[in-house]
Parts: sequence; C-alpha cells; structure tokens
Amino acid sequence: MSENEFKSGFFIGGEACEGRVLVVDDEPDIRKIVKMTLQKAGYEVLEAENGEKAIEVINSGENRLLLDVVICDIRMPKINGAEAVAYFRSNYPRVPLIVLTGFPDTDMATSFLRQGVVDYLVKPVEGEKLRSAVARAIEQRELARL
Repeated sequence: MSENEFKSGFFIGGEACEGRVLVVDDEPDIRKIVKMTLQKAGYEVLEAENGEKAIEVINSGENRLLLDVVICDIRMPKINGAEAVAYFRSNYPRVPLIVLTGFPDTDMATSFLRQGVVDYLVKPVEGEKLRSAVARAIEQRELARL
C-alpha cells in the first residue's frame, strides 16, 4: 500500500471513507441527489427528514463520535433548520455545518456565517459546489483537531 492510499479518512467495512455526512432536508428528492453526489465522492451519508430526526440520528449509537459534516435545510416542519443549527452548534461545536436552502436570504446567510456555519448553499446546488463545500468543512474540522 502506498502512503497516498493511506492519506484519506478512516476505513468502514474495509473501504476508505472520506467522511460521514448527515443530510437534513424535508424533501426526499433533495436528500437523494445530495446523497448520490456525496457517495460518488466517497462519503458515507446519513439522512434525516427534519431537525427532530437529525437530532435523533446524531445522538444514536456511534454517530455522534463519527459525524464529520452536517448539511441542513432551513425551512422544515417540526424543528426547523435554524433551530437544528443552533442545537448542533451548542451540542456538537466541532462538527462543521453547511446550510442548504431553497430560499436565499442575505441577512440569514450573514447571520448563519457569523454563528460559525461553514457554508451557505442555495438549491439547486451544483454537485461540484456541494463536494467542495463538504471537503472544505472536513478540512476545517481536521485543522480544529490540531
């Protein structure tokens, strides 16, 4: 094995994994597109259809230890994205957050970025933009560990 092969992430089931991403969105189609895009890039993807489910997912089993990035929609039923983001920021401050929304709002974007959200993406997001946002978020997390 060359040292290059060893560079990325950890191993899950014998396969190199770039990282584990939780996608929180109430639209199944959006979750599916994001999941496929990120899986092709080598990420393991978990899904939740709203903030409440996301909080369940992040608190279940080993997930809270192994989550690298959370991608979160804003307008959702039950616990909305702003509430979910606030929850993640206070309980999991080391997990980078990316906001993905269909309703761009400059003030909201500014406020989220001030709160430490890594990126604010607008749907429909291009695959390349999504992948680079996730890669950047994971890079920031790695730097935070140093």
